[in-house]
Amino acid sequence: MRIYQEADYEAMSRRAANIIAAEVIRRPDCVLGLATGSTPVGAYKQLIEGNRRGDYSFREVRSVNLDEYKGLAPTHDQSYRYFMQTNLFDHIDIKPENTHVPDGLAADPEAECANYDELVRSLGYADLQLLGLGRNGHIGFNEPCDCFVKPTHVVDLTQSTIDANARFFATADDVPRQALTMGIGCIMAARRVLLIVSGEDKADAVYNAFCGPITPQCPASILQLHNDVIVVGDKAALSKLAAAGVSVCE
Repeated sequence: MRIYQEADYEAMSRRAANIIAAEVIRRPDCVLGLATGSTPVGAYKQLIEGNRRGDYSFREVRSVNLDEYKGLAPTHDQSYRYFMQTNLFDHIDIKPENTHVPDGLAADPEAECANYDELVRSLGYADLQLLGLGRNGHIGFNEPCDCFVKPTHVVDLTQSTIDANARFFATADDVPRQALTMGIGCIMAARRVLLIVSGEDKADAVYNAFCGPITPQCPASILQLHNDVIVVGDKAALSKLAAAGVSVCE
């Protein structure tokens, strides 16, 4: 595991984008596992600029997203398909048919989850899986629970996750209570994992994920068992690692 500490969100985003861009340059037809939320927005902006400059192309890249809210249409402005379109896909040269997000409106959510697992498997899993980190240690929408759930599945969101996402909706009552999420199995099958994290409010989650026991009560702790993990965070998010004596690169 390599941990890179950056001074602030902008520097964190720049390093993360450089790691993703290097993967695209190395393997133009790579499979990128992508994440949503406020944390990756800066990295996506950097990738858009690099693509516009002609530094690299996404024409042959395939992407698989981690999750989608259950019950939201792709055109809903808080759906994760909409997020990806407006924050990345609409601004780069990736082929629309090569982008994949779970269908939050699927008539049979369980079948959709099984089909999504098969899709990711058929692509050979992600060459690089981008992850954010929830305050409760969730990755994707794999929430703290009694066991690590391997397949893509429908999950009941915890109240802390609902509260954290409420700022994106008109009222807290509008936040979906369920989501379809890629399971731990697909995430761990990625060749490389890139976790990005920013802000002092994530410091406990970072510490628990990488200094605590491996437990489904902190889903990100499973990454301790992956053989190629890169963590990129700002100084605030990584503050408790430094205090614990964990070596970080700058």
